[in-house]
Amino acid sequence: MKSTKEEKNRIREKIWRIMEEKNIARFPRPVYGRIPNFVGAEIAANRLMALEFIHRAEVFKVNPDSPQRPIRELILRLGKKLIMPTPRLRRGFLVIDPSRVPRNHISRAATIRGAFIYGHPVNLKNIPKIDVIIIGSVAVAKDGSRIGKGGGYSELEYGILREIGAINEDTPVITTIHEIQLVDRLPQEDHDVPVDYIITNRRIIEVRSRRKKPKGIIWSKITGEMLNKMPILRELKEMRVDSS
Repeated sequence: MKSTKEEKNRIREKIWRIMEEKNIARFPRPVYGRIPNFVGAEIAANRLMALEFIHRAEVFKVNPDSPQRPIRELILRLGKKLIMPTPRLRRGFLVIDPSRVPRNHISRAATIRGAFIYGHPVNLKNIPKIDVIIIGSVAVAKDGSRIGKGGGYSELEYGILREIGAINEDTPVITTIHEIQLVDRLPQEDHDVPVDYIITNRRIIEVRSRRKKPKGIIWSKITGEMLNKMPILRELKEMRVDSS
């Protein structure tokens, strides 16, 4: 019998392979080991705008991966603040304030390289309240279960933001994927973050019943290597010590 980790990896490999074989994958390719960019990512991004609460929200946290780049651009064009985790969380979070970005540079600011130019690093104490979280996925089930590329960064980002009170259980979590990334079921672990909305190139799925989201970082799973590679985890740990 396969372990949860092995089963997750099997599903990832299957999705990546299908996306490559059917030519659904887009640059950067191959998509193996990535949150896969897909044909129709812009359609899914525009469909996101149909959710009424998107327009009421002021601050969005969006992952830095390629399929969510159109979302980052749309959010900035709406005049909303964008919180973007740096790749592998090595430099924590960036805040991009669209009022400080020239209108003709917004498309560039939505890229990873541009975010480092037009955004600024923010320490944990200065991260504002976040209204909506958008994350990338490799596979998602209709019950809101999801898996990423296997690094656990979306879960770490979510846990950090829960710990500092920037988000709570009711903060909507949304993912955008290609329809082919929908699966019947996914194995889940206690640190996995379920989603409230699944937006594909064809439709919006609102998850009516999902399991509870993690309340924070599961510190027993944090290794010394992770603390060394991600200073933001050390910052959070020191904050916890100071407040105790």
